[in-house]
Amino acid sequence: MLNRRYLRIKAFQSLYAYWQSDNASAARIEKELFAGIERTYDLYLSLLLVFGELRHVAELVFEERKKKRLPTPEDLNPNRRFVDNPLVRILAESERLRLECEKRKISWVGHHELFTGMYRMLETNEAVKAYMASPESTFKKDQAFVVDLFSDLIANNEGLQEVIENRNIAWMEDLDLAASLVKRTLEQMRATDSADVFMNEIVRDPKEDQEFVSTLFRKTIQHAEEHEKAISEKSSNWESDRIALSDMILMQMALTEVREFDQIPVKVTMNEYIEIAKAYSTPKSKNFINGVLDKLFIEMRGDGRIRKVGRGLLES
Repeated sequence: MLNRRYLRIKAFQSLYAYWQSDNASAARIEKELFAGIERTYDLYLSLLLVFGELRHVAELVFEERKKKRLPTPEDLNPNRRFVDNPLVRILAESERLRLECEKRKISWVGHHELFTGMYRMLETNEAVKAYMASPESTFKKDQAFVVDLFSDLIANNEGLQEVIENRNIAWMEDLDLAASLVKRTLEQMRATDSADVFMNEIVRDPKEDQEFVSTLFRKTIQHAEEHEKAISEKSSNWESDRIALSDMILMQMALTEVREFDQIPVKVTMNEYIEIAKAYSTPKSKNFINGVLDKLFIEMRGDGRIRKVGRGLLES
């Protein structure tokens, strides 16, 4: 199963496209929504493979330098801090990641020069050199290094972005979202994770993802008139046509989610849409959305429209 926030964002983008178009077909946009999820997942996996490619290049460079006519002590005993980084090693050695990518026909075959150049660039980077020279190594330090490495030097690498765009022009639109998924994955890895335990958490069930996003997309459209009226009534001094479309959609999605998904805690739904608003709406949106939804959730608890399964889900 993919990260639910990612699925909510994809549904939000599709609903925005639906309500922005004068003659939109919900069925067509839903089909594009499913295709977009698969496309972004492929890019996400492709980005995870980058670490293994860089590790492979590093090992080749080490071997090449050892064969020099007059190798230096550093050539004979290279600094392995990067290649032995536990997160890099997990990603490079994961058989399940390899099989998942093989199944989806994802690889970086034919792009050895790209990763050779990227590795050479990493060797000259001051932050990388500082990490490599650090006398102490802890999992937290190793993890922080890999997160920064990916965010600053890999995801923003012009050569990599050029290859991504040439492979699939739509991937450039998905890059920020896919990169945020990779960063979140790296941040959630634990010191006790093995390669396969880690992959168990990111290999997905497409049916489960489709069911969640399809229900959210369709039911938000179905309840739109009812929810827009309820939002307008709780938005003091604001007519519905003066509320930003992005805010209206996010609130309608949140109202739909608390009604349709009985195992997602109300607090989780509230927090998720406030976080999405921070990234996709206006600076004041999070407070506005929080205030309106808080009033509506209280009302919906009272009249029974919110029904949660499981102890504590209603309040939590």
